[in-house]
Amino acid sequence: MDIKQIYPLVNDALAETLGTSALLKEDLSNLVDAGNAIFDNNSFDKFCGKLVDKVGKVVFVARKYSGVLGDVLRRDGWEYGAVLQKISSKIPVAVKNESFDLQDGASYDPNVFYKPDITVKFYNKYVTFEIDRSITEKQLRSAFTGPAELNAFVSMLFNEIDKALTVATEDLARRTINNAIAETMYTEYNSGSTFTGASHNRAVNLLYLYNSGPNAGGTPITAADALYDPEFIRFASYIIGLYSDRLSEISTLFNGGAQERFTPKDKQVVIMLSEFRRAADSYLQSGTFHEQFTRLPDAKTVSFWQGSGTSYALTDTGKVYCTTTGSHDVTATGILCVMFDYDACGINSMEKWVRTNPNPKADFTNYFYKEKVQYYNDFNENFVVFFIA
Repeated sequence: MDIKQIYPLVNDALAETLGTSALLKEDLSNLVDAGNAIFDNNSFDKFCGKLVDKVGKVVFVARKYSGVLGDVLRRDGWEYGAVLQKISSKIPVAVKNESFDLQDGASYDPNVFYKPDITVKFYNKYVTFEIDRSITEKQLRSAFTGPAELNAFVSMLFNEIDKALTVATEDLARRTINNAIAETMYTEYNSGSTFTGASHNRAVNLLYLYNSGPNAGGTPITAADALYDPEFIRFASYIIGLYSDRLSEISTLFNGGAQERFTPKDKQVVIMLSEFRRAADSYLQSGTFHEQFTRLPDAKTVSFWQGSGTSYALTDTGKVYCTTTGSHDVTATGILCVMFDYDACGINSMEKWVRTNPNPKADFTNYFYKEKVQYYNDFNENFVVFFIA
């Protein structure tokens, strides 16, 4: 065991705490143990110098990870069959009520057939992957003091498998939303990378609307400054809240198929980038007396859409960079929020199962964790992207 004398640090810390000394450069290398991968020459007793220190406590890192988006997109599942069929019908048009325009001698035919206008979509695409892990038992016994520790270790390994499956599902859920973002941006702008300028019904350029509206005539703010500007954040909150109201009434403007759709507020899924949500809380809500009037809609928060990059810069966290299901190459940045119908994005028919194969010769067991999932977008349902560019 490595034991250090740190009384000088204790005295310095006391002086700094009491205010009798200026701040000092402290050497914390003798205080904090960052751990070693293996025993070293400090792992012997301080009496004989030859007795190996024993492990007194074992801590297993087995924290369960639940993810952020997986449960938001999880939909129904089924055990048999493969295809998801989705049927919708258009609103019939009004016709003349002839009851109040009767003509003498006229014939009124009640036997005309009025065919409904039906739209049918079939979803029959799945993805699959598996995670494999080998587990031994007898070979591990020498490393632990009893069956309780051994079982805890094995449980930790199985927890890591569950975590890997959760992370994979979470990442693919993000990609399901990202595909809808990218396809919506491309469709509205007819471009995979040029999104500056005018705003559209389903791709809302908040920065353009602000600079050409409330900030018209002033110094235009940039995407880099937008999240530090309380006036812009207040305006963005207003627009997003307005769209929540608009989606709740029937319209053809907010989905890619120009279908008559409405999304009640209890069926609206709102996901916001963390930078935007925290900026609203810090720069807007904290200084507003009647915060209920400026509060953003209830939303899930994500730290990034696709990845964090190496520095969590907004240019990375707010970026979607992909080839869509429509074979469109899209690079979109500054994505702050998405608002969509519960049925616009989802995870269907999720199946998880495990197969085992014990190896009697080498005395280990292989576990094969398998997953089959259907990730889907329905562009006939409402989907709106809010961004700054």
